[in-house]
Amino acid sequence: MPITPMAPAPHPRDGYYTMNNPYQANGPKGFTEFKYLEDTHDLFVRLDFPGVKKESVITLLQPSKKAVTVTGDAPKESKNDASHRKYGTSIGLLCDCCEISNNIQSFVEDGVVRLILSKKKIYLHAPTFCSFGGARMPTDDAPANIICGYNPAVADGNPYVNLGAHLRGLIPKGRRGTDPADPAFTGPVILPHPSVLEGPMMPYEAKQLSKGGLYLRVDMPGVPSERFMVAVDGDGVVTIMGRAPATMHDTSGRTYVAKVANVPRGYDGGRIKLVPKHGVVRVTIPPN
Repeated sequence: MPITPMAPAPHPRDGYYTMNNPYQANGPKGFTEFKYLEDTHDLFVRLDFPGVKKESVITLLQPSKKAVTVTGDAPKESKNDASHRKYGTSIGLLCDCCEISNNIQSFVEDGVVRLILSKKKIYLHAPTFCSFGGARMPTDDAPANIICGYNPAVADGNPYVNLGAHLRGLIPKGRRGTDPADPAFTGPVILPHPSVLEGPMMPYEAKQLSKGGLYLRVDMPGVPSERFMVAVDGDGVVTIMGRAPATMHDTSGRTYVAKVANVPRGYDGGRIKLVPKHGVVRVTIPPN
């Protein structure tokens, strides 16, 4: 009897808790998080790049000093992965009175890139508070491209992608960061990752193996390798769980719960192989 995958299913009334990952059960929503640090006025940025290797991440301050571009590579770690993934995005200033300082701090861990950006005034009579924004990979460093926040080629006309990119791309006036409980990210569809430039844009994939086994790739950014676990219930439902702790200036931690497959009753869960790496867990379920 072949092992059958279980596709993610939204709650019939509320939809997914957050449309960026159907398995996230709590914590800040969205692919990114922006937060102003009250004591320094620096900007803290969290970018989910599941699978990315630390040594591949490049943070580049554009010549205009109005934007920072971040790229990174997530290699194909298993022969059963569809392909590698390449990420790229930008964070830019929405004002004309400041520029981003050269001392960019970058931290990469468990498929998450965290940045601390400082800005300095070049127009001294401007207000104390001004805004950063984020967007899809720009074609140049012109501010209009950086703060757009919506790429029709990525969204493919999906209004949820348009809405999500807009809300995550711009920090509204008067707010000290993005809203971690943003209701716009709760809904019935799964959003493709807007920062994926090459490779799969969805947070999971399944592949039927020879002799009836099953291979799965599940994104759980922020979860350390030792905080994944698997369980098989009495009905044969395989559940993968992961806990991502709050790191640095994250609003909070995140919990993931993924019902990924059906196995025969009495199946020995100890046969299931988990390979966690860089905020991605790869699961091999052999046939009974």
